[in-house]
Order: sequence, then C-alpha cells, then structure tokens
Amino acid sequence: MRRSRQAAIDDLGAAMQAYQRSVQAFDDAVGRRLGLGPADLRCLDWLTGGPMTAGQLGVAAGLRPAATTALIDRLERRGLVQRVRGEDDRRQVRVALTDEGLAQTWALYGPLVEEGQELLRGFTIAELEQMRRHLDAIRELTDRHRDRLDRPE
Repeated sequence: MRRSRQAAIDDLGAAMQAYQRSVQAFDDAVGRRLGLGPADLRCLDWLTGGPMTAGQLGVAAGLRPAATTALIDRLERRGLVQRVRGEDDRRQVRVALTDEGLAQTWALYGPLVEEGQELLRGFTIAELEQMRRHLDAIRELTDRHRDRLDRPE
C-alpha cells in the first residue's frame, strides 16, 4: 500500500522535532562540560562567525544590554572571549572568541562536525543544494514566527 503525502510530511516533521531535541540535548551537554549556561553557549556560537559588537551579540542572542554586558564579562573572565578595539575607529569595541575559546568549543563540537561532514559525502551537489534551500526556508519561517512572538501584543 502506498503511503500518503501527509504521512510522509508527518514523519518528516517528527524526524525534524527529534533532531531539534537531539541538538538541544547535545548543546546542553556541551554547556555542562564547559560550565556555561545556554545564553553563554549561544553567544560563543554566534562568535564563531567572527567578531561582533556587544549590541549585535545581544540582539543575536535575544539579550538586553545589561545581560549582554554581564555575559561578555563572564566569558572574558573565563578566557573564552576578548574585547577588541576597532582598527579604523578605536571607539568601536567588538567581542571575539579567543584562541582558548575556539579550542575549548572545537574540542567538543569538532568531532560532531567532522563526522557530520562524512555523512554528507554520499549526497550529490544537487541534493546538498536542495537540503540547504530547505534549511534556509525553515530558518526563515522560524525567524518570522519568533519575530511575531517578540512583537508587543
């Protein structure tokens, strides 16, 4: 008997939910290992893309300015991030991962990344591009609904 399209969509949704739970549980385990809370870990994740101002980091992590400053101070005391003055404008301060911060996070996430890349080797370029388009679309969907929740009622 042939499966219905809705059954396939439901199964994909269940698989995605299981994946999201697994990622959250893995991130929680990394946080416990590093002695960091979820917001701290989220900020380190954002900084893997490069230095950010405190304001940019706060917006990305969904934190208020005072909480962002406290978080940066905590991570700086741990040697995971540093404040770096801008080369062109010395008044601008950006937050960057330190070598130690990168080393500590990569030690925990690196094996997952490397093994995950191995899983993708069996896919064609067209399949990989389709997966990326799908991930982009569901991220945009999630962002749109997060924005909806963040709007004042």
